[in-house]
Amino acid sequence: MKTSKVGEVMTSEVIEARRETPFKDVAQLLALHRISGLPVVDADDKVLGVISETDLIRRQAAQAEQNHQERRFRLPVLRRKVRIAAAKARAMTAGQLMSTPAITVHPEQGVADAARVMERHHIERLPVVDEEDRLIGIATRRDLLRVFLRTDEEIRQEIIDEVLTRAMCLPSHTVIVSVHDGMATLEGRLERRSDIPLVVQLAWRVDGVVGVMNSLTFRIDDTRPPETHASRRIAHHWLPER
Repeated sequence: MKTSKVGEVMTSEVIEARRETPFKDVAQLLALHRISGLPVVDADDKVLGVISETDLIRRQAAQAEQNHQERRFRLPVLRRKVRIAAAKARAMTAGQLMSTPAITVHPEQGVADAARVMERHHIERLPVVDEEDRLIGIATRRDLLRVFLRTDEEIRQEIIDEVLTRAMCLPSHTVIVSVHDGMATLEGRLERRSDIPLVVQLAWRVDGVVGVMNSLTFRIDDTRPPETHASRRIAHHWLPER
């Protein structure tokens, strides 16, 4: 069963910054190319960190707050969080402003896996790196969402061809598949009950599927242990007594 990889949907032409790129140049790059973030790389194109519009906004806000606080009083010892905010406020280069460590993915990773990484870390983009951790592309939320632009008929046909026919080796028309707005509905009767969760799981993995409605039934419940019967001794009264 074919699953879209990050390398198939990523953007190969990446707008990037160097550690020494001035803060104002970073802001200009974001505005000029209409992007919300970019990676920071070293001389070997290895990703050092990532800068987003949020980092720029926080820098400006932190600078304003720091100026306000300095006019009021100075604390002799600052907590780590406050020190980091103060450093961001004074950031003059991409290296001082970037968020580290950079969370990256490889081009052979699945789109669904990359989406989970984004969700887990609450980020909008993932630098894509090769085996030597050099930048080769970038995957944004918009890039990953391309797999959900498939038509319902394309999704339905892949479930039939790849899941039911190839993976499960089910006879034709055993399962009726319908798809509406990415929601797949499975109806029919399988031979074994244990096959139902497997079919549902495989259908979930098809690119573009946003949900699976399971209406499958079964003929044999092979998930229950076979019934055991106590052995019965048959008295053969016709045998001659000794």
